[in-house]
Amino acid sequence: MKNLIKIFSILSLLSFYGIDAQQVVKKDTLAGTELTITMDSKVNTALESIEDKCSKVAVTTTSRDDDDDYTSSKPTKIYVPSRELTNAEICRKNPRILGYKIQITTVKSNDEANEVKSYFRKRFPNLKVETDASLRPNYKILAGSYFTKQSAAADLSRVKEYFKSAIAVQYRIFCAEAK
Repeated sequence: MKNLIKIFSILSLLSFYGIDAQQVVKKDTLAGTELTITMDSKVNTALESIEDKCSKVAVTTTSRDDDDDYTSSKPTKIYVPSRELTNAEICRKNPRILGYKIQITTVKSNDEANEVKSYFRKRFPNLKVETDASLRPNYKILAGSYFTKQSAAADLSRVKEYFKSAIAVQYRIFCAEAK
């Protein structure tokens, strides 16, 4: 039995020496960030060949003189803005983004949620309030839509005067409604 354990441990040790991987450092195509990947050299060459095929676009045109077709390859151009995108540009690309909402409170029933919402609307008529029932039997009461926590801070301080447990939470928001 001891010999079997010794043979097994030696074979497993030798199998780990047989694994050959290299560390490859690549540049990200969009942001230019360095990306470090550990992979086999064969996998790296396969990925490079696929990337080369993806980066070329075949365009077929016909010449008028002799009706011969020829193909010319052009690398694709990727537009990378040199500045940070504005909120309007982000909204055009993706109407629903990860932003922030003010979680007013959590209640146990739908009736309580409706009472809290009506009380909130009387105090803050300019803020949109909604109920999130995804945690049934609990209901979250959420207000507003904000791009950042800092943009929610002013409204949060006003809401905390009436609701001490109010906090800003990350939430999917409609970009057009956000401040």
